[in-house]
Amino acid sequence: MAQELLLETFNLLDKDFQLTAIQTDFDEEKAIAVLSKAISHLLDRDFERLLQICYRVDLGEEKLKKILNESEPDRVAPDLAKALWERQKLKVEIRRRYS
Repeated sequence: MAQELLLETFNLLDKDFQLTAIQTDFDEEKAIAVLSKAISHLLDRDFERLLQICYRVDLGEEKLKKILNESEPDRVAPDLAKALWERQKLKVEIRRRYS
């Protein structure tokens, strides 16, 4: 069940970020690391698209501002990846609970 939750969460994020699939030993830590790389790329090259994704995922403006303004520069992408992951995981859990 937990593995299904991870895969469903990963697939939700993959739609927006076109993540490279993790072939072996899939876990939350690896998924967040892959997501962090994709976010780092968008931070450097297409910040507007990153913001659109954050709003579409419904990350929350306060959380997004806090990460962008208060995280250490080298922690912005990982912190944002973790926040997006947690948000999407929550959506998956809620859908499962009420379906």
